[in-house]
Amino acid sequence: MLDTHPDWAPSLLLGHNEVKVTNKERFARQVRRHLKHQGTSEKPGEEGEDTVPSEVEEVAQGNVTEEDVEEVAQDTEEDVEEVAQDAEDTAQNPDNQSAEKCVHCKSTHAEINRLLEENRNLKRELDERKMTEQFLKDDDGKVKYYTGLPTYAIFQVLLCHIMPFLHQGKRKLTPFQMILLTLMRLRLDLPMQHISHIFGVHRATVSAAFQDTLNVLYSRLSPLVHWPDRESLRISMPHQFAETFGNRVAAIVDCFEIFIERPSNLQARAQTFSNYKHRHTLKYLIGITPQGVISFISKGWGGRTSDKRITEESGFLDKLLPGDMVLADRGFDIKESVGLMCAEVKIPAFTKGRQQLDAKDVEETRSIAHLRIHVERVIGQVRNKYKMLSSKIPINMALPCEGETVVFLDKVVTVCCALTNMCPSVVQ
Repeated sequence: MLDTHPDWAPSLLLGHNEVKVTNKERFARQVRRHLKHQGTSEKPGEEGEDTVPSEVEEVAQGNVTEEDVEEVAQDTEEDVEEVAQDAEDTAQNPDNQSAEKCVHCKSTHAEINRLLEENRNLKRELDERKMTEQFLKDDDGKVKYYTGLPTYAIFQVLLCHIMPFLHQGKRKLTPFQMILLTLMRLRLDLPMQHISHIFGVHRATVSAAFQDTLNVLYSRLSPLVHWPDRESLRISMPHQFAETFGNRVAAIVDCFEIFIERPSNLQARAQTFSNYKHRHTLKYLIGITPQGVISFISKGWGGRTSDKRITEESGFLDKLLPGDMVLADRGFDIKESVGLMCAEVKIPAFTKGRQQLDAKDVEETRSIAHLRIHVERVIGQVRNKYKMLSSKIPINMALPCEGETVVFLDKVVTVCCALTNMCPSVVQ
């Protein structure tokens, strides 16, 4: 068998379980008998006589020897015995061949099922490695770890809201993968190179997909950071605020800073250096409702800017209505600015130049500090949930986007705040 030849085609045991060895002697005897019968059939017989003489007559005439006759008789006897044996086997085991076929079919089906199951497992593992929709399907633990959202159902709502506005173009990434890598970048602060290895694409593809997806998230999720009307605030006022300040509290404000790389421009370097953090930062004013929902987020300001100036120039005062109350820290010297809007600001009492606070001031300061702590909890939630805001941001993200006046980092902060509003509140 030329099993190493490229044109060799195996043709053994095709549908057979047992193959009998060829008996060359029997084949030679059969050929001789066939030739002898042909020789005798050519001789014409007399009228009324058989055309083919019997073996006895041939022996008498000297045409066939006795040895040939014995061979013919032996072959005939062997053929009869074989036929009888086959008949006996068939009579005793009529379903023997069908049983062998059934066993063979069962083993074949078992092997096919095993291969199909192995194929399904390999496809599932491949989908997980490709970070497709099957990677997060019905797994709230993975969704919370990779995206920051609490459940897979909320993640599906986000996908339905964002995916129609994503343009894949010629990228190898699907819209689902573009959203997932963007949330993974915000959530885990993974480097672009590492994300490119996870999704099996080039680093430039990941960077372009992150920017395009974040722009869509910013335009679609910005309405989630919404200043509610007064009636909604009063209906949903927590009892802690109602017992202390009635239903007048409209917002709790504070500022938080994000570290950035050191700018090369001297003026920008002076504007972004924070005396409080002793590093270069961008400062954001954040306002939350008494329910713990982020209702206002300003654009980024240099770390050197005071809290008072950010509050007055960020547009926060335009949200206030007459009679509203704002809770703030001691650094917010905005009493006059808020007073111009016919509103009121509550800050803890100052101890500078005073040996001891009055009992009334102590009680009011304790109440303000007890309720104002919610804004710090929300800031901590945003920064801990999306670790990108806790790391050092590249300086190119602190520059305005091409053709826009909005800084790319402002979009990142707004998207993180909007995603935080989709999670349970820190206020009971």
